[in-house]
Amino acid sequence: MTRTRATGSDAEAQQQAAERLEEVFARCQDELLGTLYYLVGNAEDARDALQETFVKCWQHRTDVPGIENLRAWVFRIALNTGRDLRKTAWRRRRRPLNQAEATLVAKGDNPGADAARREQLELIRRAVGQLRREEQEVFLLRQNGRMTYEQIAEAIKIPVGTVKTRMRLALGKLREALEGK
Repeated sequence: MTRTRATGSDAEAQQQAAERLEEVFARCQDELLGTLYYLVGNAEDARDALQETFVKCWQHRTDVPGIENLRAWVFRIALNTGRDLRKTAWRRRRRPLNQAEATLVAKGDNPGADAARREQLELIRRAVGQLRREEQEVFLLRQNGRMTYEQIAEAIKIPVGTVKTRMRLALGKLREALEGK
């Protein structure tokens, strides 16, 4: 009987871990997609990487109870998935970002404001795209992933000071690029 209870509690713990993973993934899905979009270069590959990220997380769902910061863990897996996809991109023909993918259309009756917003978003997209890969990753994890410097350091296995330096450099380059336009 003890074995049955242990198995039952194991099954219950696995179910809770799976539900917790699904909940965290659902809450940060948009931020993950945005981060992956900048890492891989287009929306289609970003969606593929997002799906692959979920599959990888799901395959390791038994690890979830021991993970202190599940959000950071999911972002680390997404980051690694995006890196892997980017490394293999040379094998595939990549298409450049088009205007429709790169901008969000504001809902409103003011076409001038909509055009200005699209132009500003395009400038930001290009500026983020010009960052060094390391700076881009830290910036996206901080902005899209809303991760602390400590969580980013843990996720990409670098010192917190390095994270702060990369973020400072990224922000400086973005400020310079946006003020110069």
